Amino acid sequence: MDLDDARRAALALPEVTERQSWGQPAWFHRNLVARLWDEDRLTVRVEDDGERLALVEQEPALYSTTDHHAGTNLVLIAMDVVDAETLQAHLAESWWWAAPPVLRRRYPHLGPPQEGG
Repeated sequence: MDLDDARRAALALPEVTERQSWGQPAWFHRNLVARLWDEDRLTVRVEDDGERLALVEQEPALYSTTDHHAGTNLVLIAMDVVDAETLQAHLAESWWWAAPPVLRRRYPHLGPPQEGG
């Protein structure tokens, strides 16, 4: 996957626009959804710091982190390793965790699966 793939997937999400953040392409609705960290990695949100650490431990070829991300819900995804389905799923999840309640109510299908069905 590359920047153009990430851009298409991010811009397909509701109310997302692109602008620069720290000199890199980034995608926002009201808050940051995702940002290119460097040429090889994309920053996305996950539920919490525990999920961030678990992903890095479980799949270090795909996920990474930096000291800058310690204690946050931000994880880095290797663009040369991620497949399209995983990238789209992470961007949708990142959209959800960044969304204020008004957007979560408007687009409930983008949220995590509900317990019990």
